[in-house]
Amino acid sequence: MFFSLQEAWISFIPLALLVFGILLYAMFVFFFYHFIAKRDFFDLNLQQHSEKAEWEWLQKGLNIVLYIFEYIILLPLFILIWFSVFTIMILLLSYNQEPLKILLIAMAIVTSIRIVTYFNEELATEMAKLLPFVLLATLLINGASSISIERIQETLLTIPSLLNFILYYLIFAVLIEFILRVYTLIFKKI
Repeated sequence: MFFSLQEAWISFIPLALLVFGILLYAMFVFFFYHFIAKRDFFDLNLQQHSEKAEWEWLQKGLNIVLYIFEYIILLPLFILIWFSVFTIMILLLSYNQEPLKILLIAMAIVTSIRIVTYFNEELATEMAKLLPFVLLATLLINGASSISIERIQETLLTIPSLLNFILYYLIFAVLIEFILRVYTLIFKKI
């Protein structure tokens, strides 16, 4: 028989799983890139809480504390999260890459996207969207068999020995972000 219902059903299962996986990945990338590609991604508006202060000196003090909280505590945390996501993506698709090089590439991607957000958010959006989809395309073309669980485990086990480099990269990214934020605050008012 030319058409077999059983054969069709068997062929639909892997197709449906692949479509479902791509959809989940695309939705993740959609939410992820919108977040990383915004220059002012904090919509917390913490300064509204300081406006309730009765004295001006207290209001200014609270503004400083809240600004420090946003950009000294939350910003590095978010950079670390983005860095982790890109590290995992690159790790899944890299072939015999040294763990330090994977970390370097991941932080370079995150820092580059963050720099571009200060000059052109549309370009940053395209970068943040394009890179994960290129990684997905690479995975689809090379096949899931290109993922080596043993290599991933090996690499993950070496990452704790590279924590100092992760800290250096994080400091670099935060410093760049700080410089760009100061630059924007100064020249935005001109």
